[in-house]
Amino acid sequence: MNLQVKQEGDFQYIDEGEGEVMLLLHGLFGALSNWHGVVDYFSRQYRVVIPLMPIYEMALHKAGVPGLVAFIEDFVKFKKLSDLTLLGNSLGGHVALVYTLNNPKKVKHLVLTGSSGLFEDSMGGSFPKRGNYDYVKERVEYTFYSPATATKELVDEVFDITNSNSKCLRIIAIAKSAQRHNLGKDLENIKVPTLLIWGLNDTITPPLVAHEFNRLIKNSELYFIDKCGHAPMMEHPDRFNSILNKFLARTEARETAS
Repeated sequence: MNLQVKQEGDFQYIDEGEGEVMLLLHGLFGALSNWHGVVDYFSRQYRVVIPLMPIYEMALHKAGVPGLVAFIEDFVKFKKLSDLTLLGNSLGGHVALVYTLNNPKKVKHLVLTGSSGLFEDSMGGSFPKRGNYDYVKERVEYTFYSPATATKELVDEVFDITNSNSKCLRIIAIAKSAQRHNLGKDLENIKVPTLLIWGLNDTITPPLVAHEFNRLIKNSELYFIDKCGHAPMMEHPDRFNSILNKFLARTEARETAS
């Protein structure tokens, strides 16, 4: 499936399928290709929407988790979306968590994979060196269990980003904001059914982070995928989709019964 980016007002987004809304939030270096497997599978039964967060273009003084949450709030209002199955990877998970805390009535299910919000080792502990392609390639590969997942297209995209002064400034500001906005004390306030899908070999947000999310979010389920790094929906899309589909079926059945 070729994902068509739509432009409406100040927003760019993907909008595929019909039904209840599944809203996907990408990470700091996230690309639309990260979500191909999820869109292909779930657009058969859901309306899958992916807003392009203005990570590299937003005003510098707004570049942070609160600014991105405000952007998603504006987008959801603009598109008149509700009853969201909200799914976030990495920084997108962090934004999803804060959005849910701020707008609990808008979110029906929360799905986190490799989410920041408690602890993250961004890009392997150091910011990519500008102009050094091999170093950027190594750091992108570090994100995955299998280095082959870091395609040339993905590495080229990250390399281009790191060679832009303005984009780098915003990435640094957002990364620092994510580290400051630790949600440990707030997660008990999340009441919606929550699914945690984690790579057992995640080096950015290690398994202990997933266990801590599971402990702090009372109504949560945790599943690990072996031989998998920071982006399970990319490395093991079939397994990821199966876990998510079964979770949604179970929670829908409980909600219907009650």
